[in-house]
Amino acid sequence: MTTTPNDELMFYNISQNTAKPITLVENSVSAGFPSPAESYIEGEIDLNSLLIKNPPATFMVRVAGDSMINAGIFPDCILIVDKSIEAKNKDIIIAILDNEFTVKRVFFEKDHIVLFPENKNYKPIIVTEENNFEVWGVVTNVIHKL
Repeated sequence: MTTTPNDELMFYNISQNTAKPITLVENSVSAGFPSPAESYIEGEIDLNSLLIKNPPATFMVRVAGDSMINAGIFPDCILIVDKSIEAKNKDIIIAILDNEFTVKRVFFEKDHIVLFPENKNYKPIIVTEENNFEVWGVVTNVIHKL
């Protein structure tokens, strides 16, 4: 485990030898009206292969804070972050801004970058040339308890 300078995010390496297949039910579950119940087992699914495309460049990060709750990212969620993906406009990223880690939605404007929180209680951060800024990785998945 590695922590950031301000301990706001906790980073974890992905273990390559932890594949534990889970039983996958063949039929999907209706989120609308109930459908007839069927108990067909399709097989097994490995969450590592489903969620992680580039294992050497992928890390898990535990979130502290509530600036991204409207994007479905809550305190104690675990983010799967791929450092090999180039960030695109509107991606959710882990950024290093002036030596501090943060998770925000990124907007690439003509003359600046905006780090946008997904919570109305926080203001967008405008990144200028004076800031020390780096995209550390792109968030690909969010894991959270219900």
